[in-house]
Amino acid sequence: MTLLYPHFLWLLLPLFILLYKSTKHLVTTTHLLVLMLLVLALARPVQEQALQEASIEAKDIIIALDVSYSMQASDLSPTRYAFAKESIAQLLAANPTANVMLIAFTTNPLLLSPPTTDHRLVNIALESLNPEFILTKGTSLETLFKKLASMRVNNKQLILITDGGEEKALDTLTSALQRTGVSLTILALGTTTGTTVTKRDGSYLKDKEGNLVISRINPLLESLATSVGGTYLMPSSSPMSTAQKLSSVLQSHHTQTQMVQKMQRHYMELYQIPLALALLLFLLVHTRAVKFLVLLFTLFGFQAHASFLDGYHLNLAYTSYEKRDFNATFKALKQIKTPSLQSQMTLGNTYYKQHAFKKAIKTYMSIRSSSAEIKQQLYYNIANAYAMQETYSKAKMYYTKALQLGLDSDAKHNLQMVVLLADKKDAQLGIAHPKSQDSGSSKSESQEDKEESRDENAPSSGSGAGGESKTKNEKEQAKDKLLDDATSEEHPLSSKVYELINKGYIRETQPW
Repeated sequence: MTLLYPHFLWLLLPLFILLYKSTKHLVTTTHLLVLMLLVLALARPVQEQALQEASIEAKDIIIALDVSYSMQASDLSPTRYAFAKESIAQLLAANPTANVMLIAFTTNPLLLSPPTTDHRLVNIALESLNPEFILTKGTSLETLFKKLASMRVNNKQLILITDGGEEKALDTLTSALQRTGVSLTILALGTTTGTTVTKRDGSYLKDKEGNLVISRINPLLESLATSVGGTYLMPSSSPMSTAQKLSSVLQSHHTQTQMVQKMQRHYMELYQIPLALALLLFLLVHTRAVKFLVLLFTLFGFQAHASFLDGYHLNLAYTSYEKRDFNATFKALKQIKTPSLQSQMTLGNTYYKQHAFKKAIKTYMSIRSSSAEIKQQLYYNIANAYAMQETYSKAKMYYTKALQLGLDSDAKHNLQMVVLLADKKDAQLGIAHPKSQDSGSSKSESQEDKEESRDENAPSSGSGAGGESKTKNEKEQAKDKLLDDATSEEHPLSSKVYELINKGYIRETQPW
C-alpha cells in the first residue's frame, strides 16, 4: 500500500496532541479518531497494480532544435542552447500527453527521439547530445524541411527552435515547408543586435578574414512564419515563461489529435476503508441502530472490495509459486475473478514448471499486449516450451521473434543450441535433447542451482539443463559435454537467421 498525498499526514500531529491532552471522554475520543480517519482518507491510500495499456488522446509535436555552433552564444543565459534545452523540458512537463518527436539539426538533421509519449526518453535523448562535439557553424532549414517531407509528418505541429538559417531563400524555404504539411511555430533565440561566440578555449569565434563573428537572429525567420501562416515567438525572461508561451500557441492550433497506446500505472483505491470506519464510528456514537449499521458496513465492504481479493489471491499464487507448491498456485489462480497479465503469465509459468508444455504454450499465446518487452518475454517462453518438446523449427522461429524485439543473451544462446540440436537430429546422430525432470533424468547440484537462480519467466530450456542417461556410451557423452560446455565454440547462425533478426518486425502483418 502507498499514499498518493502523504503531506496530509501532518494534520495528524495536532490531533494526536489533542487526543493525548484531552479528557478520556468517549464521545470526544471518538470524534478525534473520526478526524484521524478522515485525514488518512485524504492522504489517499492505494494499492499499486501493474502497468496496463491505455488509450490517450495526444497531439503530435515535432521539436526541431538548432545545435549549430552559434547556439553557444551567451546573449541568453547561460547560452542559447542551454536556454532552449530547459525550455523544451518545461514544455514537455506542461504537455504530459503530447506525442513528441525530437530532431537536432545543423546543416543536416538528426532524429534524436522518434514520436513517443514517454517524455523521459525525450529528455534522455536531449541530455545525451553533447554540443561541445558539434563543430558545424552553418544551419540549413531547407535540408530539415526536406527530411520532414520524406517522413510524411502531415497534420503535426512543428516547433522550430533556431537562431539562423538561409538568409536569402524565403521562396525556397516556404515551398519546402508547405510540402511537409506541418503547422509552424518558430522560437527565435538570440537578439537582433547579436553577440560574439566564445570558443571552448576562451577565445572569440572569427571568420576566415580574422573578423569577429557576430551571431544575431536571422530576420528571414519572421518572414518565413508569416508566409506559411505560422507563429513567430521571441524568448521570454525565463525558460518556464517561454514554455508557457509555446503551450498557449499549441493549444490555439486546432490540429488533429490521435489515439496512442501508453502503458500507465493503475491503482486500486483504498480510501473507502478509513472513510467507512470514520462514518461507522460517528454513527455508533450518535445512533442506536448499532447492529444494523455493522451488518450494513460489512456487506458493503465485501461488495466494494471484490477486486481487492483478486490481488490477495494473486499474491498467494506468487508465494506458492516461489515455494514450488504448484497445486496451491493453481488453486489461488482459480480464485481470481478477473484474469490479468500477471495472473496469466504466472499460470503459463506454472504449466511450464509442471512440464505441461502444450498448456503453457496455449496460455502464453492467449496473452495480448502491445508492450515490446512483454511480447519479447512471451516469445522467449513459447520458444522454451517448444524446445522442450523437441519442436526445434517452431523454437527457432520464436527465439528469432524474441531477438527481433531486442538483444537478449539467453534467447541468442538458446537459439544457437536449438539450431545445433536440429542439425544433429536431422542428421540422426543420436544426440539427446535437454531432458526435463519428468523424463527420469538426474541433475547435479550445480546444475539444479543454476536453473533455480534463473528468473521464472526465462527458463533456458534450450541450453541443455537435463542430465544424461546412464546407458550412453562415451562418444555420446563427449558430444553432450560439448553442448553443455559454455566455453565451447558457438554454432554459427545462418545468414537467413541474421536477416530475420535485422529485419525486425517488418514482416508482421499486424505489428502492435
